[in-house]
Amino acid sequence: MKVLLLKDPKDGDAESDPYVKELGLHGLEATLIPVLSFEFVSLTSLFEKLSSPDIYGGLIFTSPRAVEAVKLSLDNHKCKEVWTNSLREKWNSKSIYVVGKATASLVKTIGITPQGEGSGNAEKLAEYICTRETSGSAPLLFPCGALKREVLPNILKEKNISMESLTVYQTAQHPSIQKSLTNYFSQFAAIGPTTADAMILEGITVGCTARNPSPQDLAIGLKETLQ
Repeated sequence: MKVLLLKDPKDGDAESDPYVKELGLHGLEATLIPVLSFEFVSLTSLFEKLSSPDIYGGLIFTSPRAVEAVKLSLDNHKCKEVWTNSLREKWNSKSIYVVGKATASLVKTIGITPQGEGSGNAEKLAEYICTRETSGSAPLLFPCGALKREVLPNILKEKNISMESLTVYQTAQHPSIQKSLTNYFSQFAAIGPTTADAMILEGITVGCTARNPSPQDLAIGLKETLQ
């Protein structure tokens, strides 16, 4: 059975994506179609804040995209050198809170140690943070998306735990989603020539036409087309 997954492939490789592999173990053939695209913003401001670890109590990451923004802010050779030589160690002495294993894995690639990845969602991470932080402590830096949910900020605010948000990416519809979906669903089969003619008149592309209107001929036609 074929399954359509509306998500980005992990690390850009559909074959190694954990969802594709796991579904394959259950006899399901998965196709991935990305539905979102991301525009990174305020990277200069982000690096400026990362350059001042002494005024923050730690970092919060609730999405892999926020970590990617940090990596992009370090793309400049000089910025990367400063990060490696001093900033990384200073941030590592602070709490780095993350949601999920995927985000935690990315955080490790920039040389800092995450905690809280087992929380699973923003609400549970906020509860975890509340057990570790105290009212009046230095603010936590929260790089986030423009469409972030307010669950985590609201919970921290209720507990008087200071946090500073910075929007570092914006979310939009993936530019090729319409084409990808059309291509995925563009192969239509007709049970016979008469049906095929009617479909063509309606502007539908016919990918397969059974020689005769029977289950056997339709199955043979589909098999030949999909090979």
